[in-house]
Amino acid sequence: MTATTTRTRRSRADRPAPDWELVYKRNYIERMKRDRPPLDVRDELPELIARGYEDIPEEDIVRLYWWALAHDKPKMGTFMVRVKVAGGLVTADQVRALARIARTYGRDEAELTTRQGIQLHWVELAQLPAVMADIEAAGLTTNGGEGDTVRNITGCPVTGLTHDEAFDVTPVIREVAEHFYGNAEFSNLPRKHKYTISACTAQCNAPEISDVALIAVEQGGREGFTLRIGGGMTNTPRISRDIGVFIPRADVIEVLEAVTNAWQRDLRYRISRAKARIKFMMDDYGPEGMRAKIEETLGRPLEDGAAPEPKVDADHLGVHEQGQPGLVYVGVPVPSGRVTGTKLEVLADLAESYGGDVRLTRQQNFILGNVPASRVDEVKAVLRDIGFDLDRGRAFGRSLACTSHRFCNYSVAETKGKLEEMLDELTAHYGAEEIGDLAVHVDGCPHACAQHWVGEIGLQGTTTRVEGSDERVEAYDLTVGGGLGTRSAIGRRLLRRVPTTEINGVMDRLVGSWLDERNRRGDIDFTLGDFCNARTDEHLIAIANNAEVTAARPDTSVAVRVPGPLLSLVGGEDRVEVQAATVGEAVEAVADRFPEFRATVLPGGTVDRAFLVAIGDEDVRGLEGMATPVQPGTDILIIAALSGG
Repeated sequence: MTATTTRTRRSRADRPAPDWELVYKRNYIERMKRDRPPLDVRDELPELIARGYEDIPEEDIVRLYWWALAHDKPKMGTFMVRVKVAGGLVTADQVRALARIARTYGRDEAELTTRQGIQLHWVELAQLPAVMADIEAAGLTTNGGEGDTVRNITGCPVTGLTHDEAFDVTPVIREVAEHFYGNAEFSNLPRKHKYTISACTAQCNAPEISDVALIAVEQGGREGFTLRIGGGMTNTPRISRDIGVFIPRADVIEVLEAVTNAWQRDLRYRISRAKARIKFMMDDYGPEGMRAKIEETLGRPLEDGAAPEPKVDADHLGVHEQGQPGLVYVGVPVPSGRVTGTKLEVLADLAESYGGDVRLTRQQNFILGNVPASRVDEVKAVLRDIGFDLDRGRAFGRSLACTSHRFCNYSVAETKGKLEEMLDELTAHYGAEEIGDLAVHVDGCPHACAQHWVGEIGLQGTTTRVEGSDERVEAYDLTVGGGLGTRSAIGRRLLRRVPTTEINGVMDRLVGSWLDERNRRGDIDFTLGDFCNARTDEHLIAIANNAEVTAARPDTSVAVRVPGPLLSLVGGEDRVEVQAATVGEAVEAVADRFPEFRATVLPGGTVDRAFLVAIGDEDVRGLEGMATPVQPGTDILIIAALSGG
């Protein structure tokens, strides 16, 4: 009898660290950053403009990301420009400047982001130097809005206004932003890196899904922070973990440097971009090991501490008293985050009229701060006149949608318009008040910029074939049961490839069944997440499809997921199902069906350097390469070497 052995893969923390030679051999983007530092591309803009858009090398298009400049879809010469707004706090003058910039360069369109920033589209190549100069003249920046940098620093949008926060962290956010934004030492990171800093008792800033989260506390009569690390979205989402330390307020920048350096100096996290985020370091080391690495980098031990749990849930929508007598803040839902320069101009004038400010939220809304209580009715009337009706419904302010396939090259399905369409129908059917606590997150691709994994209902765009034909239509994978705050959870995938013509009905049946159960219980706090978590997948699928409960059928195929920019090579099919026993067999099967895919992704029979092949977040080069075995139901991902928002 022949003995069988089981291979146990070691954590990367236990493996010998690679050297830079191996990093440069395996990672094309690291070679590019070494040879042509991306921040230098700004000085090269006049030359690129003189060449013309069509003659700019793809490598230079990638380098522009470090200045938050990304080409719009289709690639016709216009750009998205993303503005960083530390903590989401902008003055009336800055809002007015953004309004003028949107009108001048962005066809009067703009969108609020899930990182409390704002971004434009339609900006022409020749306008990039001017738009960047105008943004900087307003005291804002695009530096590091994309690329391997410290991204926009987020926080609770009403910090400094509430009764119950430990202390006002606004000065800390500003200090951290001033130190890290544009800092060359932190602009060549393994991947993007996201900080959030807050004293909000509801933890509305989503520390659970941030790379690094500072949560304000008082300990021993001192102001400071606890530290969570390792949250993130994309294909394999993670909830961040508390590493058990207390950081005095004065030590914040020093400790953030140590956290970031412990990660960026460990070359294990530069070998493959599929495994480069700090969440994978947390996977490998765990909270205790992560703390030890940070302390080693810092050169001293950290004090013990414990991150508090959120006490309540809050979205800051509506009118709320501030800690300052006679003042309120007004949280305004912005459906899908869409605004215009014209509307921003009105908001600037309104805020200036009472000496207030504007605060952008991670839910793609805005808050008017420091509003005199005596002027609330007037403020609400002005907002209503420009299309921001506080009575439209909280679900419009709690739900998120990514940029969508109108502009994003990776998105394969409509998001913003689809979200508003679904919410309008649900509101008409059940009433704005009834669905007010609903949070629907809609993404156009697996990058999860709208965080579909933590929506009570999450939709991820895909495509499907019309039955009986070769026509492909937009569709959605559906997850349920996600949440943040006191109900923090990663959602579970329930349905795949629901056609866009059917998804509204699926949503209506799920929401209707939840509301029926909530009313039967007489429990207003019974959420859709509670409803889904109390039922099996088979039961929920039956509700969604208006069918009898049946046992799940086994999936015997594997799927190769193709990113948006390559869809033209595979007939628009973003998820190609094949029968295969290994990764190589699966990718070859796709290449056999689509010769243009082979020529682009597998030239000469090997994967082109511009792409990675992964299972989940595992680069197959770290497994058994293209010989890696796959089981039925596996998703194999083709990933562009630099992708994601």
